[in-house]
Amino acid sequence: MMQQYLGIKASCRDCLLFYQMGEFYELFFEDAKVASSVLDVALTKRGKCDEQDIPMCGVPIHSYEYYLEKLIKAGFKVAICEQLESPEAARKRGYKAVVNREVVRIVTPGTIFEESLLESKQTNYLCSIAHIPEGDFQALSIAWVDVSTGELQVSQTDHLSIQGDLARLRPVEIIIAEKSYRDMEIQRVLSDHNRSISTRADNVFELERCGDQIKKFFKVASLEGLCARFTNTDIVAVGSLIEYLQYTQKAILPKLNRPNKLQKKHYMHIDSYTRKNLELDKDISGGKTHSLFNAIDKTLTSVGGRLLRIYLCAPLCDSAAINQRLDNVSCFYSQDLLRSKIRSALNFFPDIERALSRLYAQKGTPKDLGIIRDGLSSAMAVAEILAFSNATLTVEMQKNIEVLGNFQNLFSELRIALKDELPMHLKDGGFIREGFNPQLDQLRDVKNNANNKIIELRDKYRLSTGIPNLKIAYNNVIGYYVEATPSNARKIQESNFIHKQTLGNSVRFTTDELKILEDAIISCDEKLRNLELELFKELVELVIDHSEHVTLISQAMAKIDVFSALAELAVEMQYVRPIVDDSNAFEIIAGRHPVIEQIIRDKFIPNSCDIREENKIWLITGPNMAGKSTFLRQNALICLLSQIGSFVPATKAHIGIVDKLFTRVGAGDDIARGHSTFFTEMIETSSILNSATSRSLIILDELGRGTSTHDGLAIAWAVIEYIHDIIQSKTLFSTHYHELTDLDVTLKNLKCYTIKVAEWDNKIVFMHEVISGKADSSYGIHVAELAGIPAPILDRASAISAQLKEKERRDI
Repeated sequence: MMQQYLGIKASCRDCLLFYQMGEFYELFFEDAKVASSVLDVALTKRGKCDEQDIPMCGVPIHSYEYYLEKLIKAGFKVAICEQLESPEAARKRGYKAVVNREVVRIVTPGTIFEESLLESKQTNYLCSIAHIPEGDFQALSIAWVDVSTGELQVSQTDHLSIQGDLARLRPVEIIIAEKSYRDMEIQRVLSDHNRSISTRADNVFELERCGDQIKKFFKVASLEGLCARFTNTDIVAVGSLIEYLQYTQKAILPKLNRPNKLQKKHYMHIDSYTRKNLELDKDISGGKTHSLFNAIDKTLTSVGGRLLRIYLCAPLCDSAAINQRLDNVSCFYSQDLLRSKIRSALNFFPDIERALSRLYAQKGTPKDLGIIRDGLSSAMAVAEILAFSNATLTVEMQKNIEVLGNFQNLFSELRIALKDELPMHLKDGGFIREGFNPQLDQLRDVKNNANNKIIELRDKYRLSTGIPNLKIAYNNVIGYYVEATPSNARKIQESNFIHKQTLGNSVRFTTDELKILEDAIISCDEKLRNLELELFKELVELVIDHSEHVTLISQAMAKIDVFSALAELAVEMQYVRPIVDDSNAFEIIAGRHPVIEQIIRDKFIPNSCDIREENKIWLITGPNMAGKSTFLRQNALICLLSQIGSFVPATKAHIGIVDKLFTRVGAGDDIARGHSTFFTEMIETSSILNSATSRSLIILDELGRGTSTHDGLAIAWAVIEYIHDIIQSKTLFSTHYHELTDLDVTLKNLKCYTIKVAEWDNKIVFMHEVISGKADSSYGIHVAELAGIPAPILDRASAISAQLKEKERRDI
């Protein structure tokens, strides 16, 4: 057995090997040491190798997902090695024959199907990066797949954009050629993803090989139709993904949608720094509580939650498509009764998208068939609500009525075939409804009658032996047996009973009658299991035959959930529909921060931001804690919400399409890369200046504070001039360098703004209101007082400040 184990382990050295032995997955040698530590299970030993004890630990198969999740989250890959035959079948080949085993699957972070290992509203992307040097040009493409849903997409990228692409996708695993990974620039880009990178042999990324992989998987003779607009790197990225799925999933591959090429020009560019600064998916602390997604997510389904996250990560640049989404939101926003009924029905819609993928990959259970059935029922309810609504529906909603209501045959078959309550595991059986299959009903009757005969036989033996508490029981080791206490055993031995086992508290026997009955029951059980398994396979095939329609239903329900959820958000938080067009407008009246507003509610002070040609750069001065950073972020977030097709927190909003959104907010070292605060700041600023266009929105907060005052001021000054004269982007620029306010004289499209400050009862009060003008003080000592700095220090700071101001006045 150990020789077999070592041979299998040699084929998957980079994985922990789950080696099936009966009802357990066992691990040996170094795998056992690692797993016992991560899983907190006992480390024991089994046998010897080179006269040394072999370390061993194990986990029960029935609960393996719990342990698998821990190992995957810890960054390990796990190879699942299963028994392909029973020990009895192996013994037929010889007394010492070893049970045949084989690795049936390699589980990695990007190849997970198990529901318990996936976040319901989070995509689970596996990415492939194809990097082909073509002369002086470095061609790059990135493909991504979510095996739990079948989504497969590809996009061209470059060294400047790929970090933003990865930040948008948030892949759980990345595959890349060994040669490409040695490229220093690629290593720099991937430095945040080190734990999730899987390098593959260079020949896996060969163009011809990858093209063949695509053709074979999608069963096409040519790539011309399937990949008409694909570059060579696109083909390599997609083909290498498919090859990796074959490597990890072995013979049983998941269902994948036809590869779609994402046209990046149709989406707003948001770099990785901006995503982090705006806290789109995670807040600065790394949690999700105060993220934008958490603030706006009112979706009720898993598919809707995932779609909303995709929308949020990739705002549109097509005004027509944006307004189509806004029309759908408006449909639910203006119809309270329709929205309420739809959302009530959505509450019962399960994740049919992932259930379908599990069934297709032969990893499904009766529970997954039940999910499809219940999902179809919920979809029909939604279709009925839409069809009989008096509301004016959009064209898309009208089309959804047909999509959601056109599958009666599939639903009827599943409803008739399946019981209401279904087991988690196929081996548990008992999931087919009575009356669906006559042969199954007959076998169940035979089994039930056999159980009655067991009771009759027990009563007969009690009477013949005079033992009133005699029992007939069953276990997996010795089968059915007659059991009596040791004191009664002599009475049984005097009858025609055959001794089987003696225990401390009981003695066990059998009889010829019981053996015959046992054989009949076991034969019936086996026939029951086999027949129910066949019926399960037939139902799975039926679902797969309708898989394209099931996918369309899932997509339609996801959109209905997102649009009705955004409408619910708009009603609850008093959002308005923005005007989104191809103009250069950027007008937000009484805008509010969508996250902070939910925290402080009525205490939030709205602010307007109307960027026109004559004030394309807003230079904002004012004290800390007065609300500058909040104002900057809220305008970026309102712009982003507008372009995903959402209503926005304002009384009015008119947004001309923004092609790229940049923020440089906050300061911090990048210790992992050895970058100081100032160097990090300059890298981010460089990215903005090299990428922004006249249709971009730039948010810069306190640029230049990571170095000396003179250098910082000089850099900030030069950056403003460059944006004004060369890039001409819409820009919100906050600063503590009051000298910069003099630029409103020399730069015609720059205007100065500040935060309103009032004095009350001899104290400074920040009004959190943005007004035209220049700040006359930074109020730093006042902020220190609010923070609780001791009074003696405040007094001393005030004196020093006065001295410095006097010195500055004299120097002038």
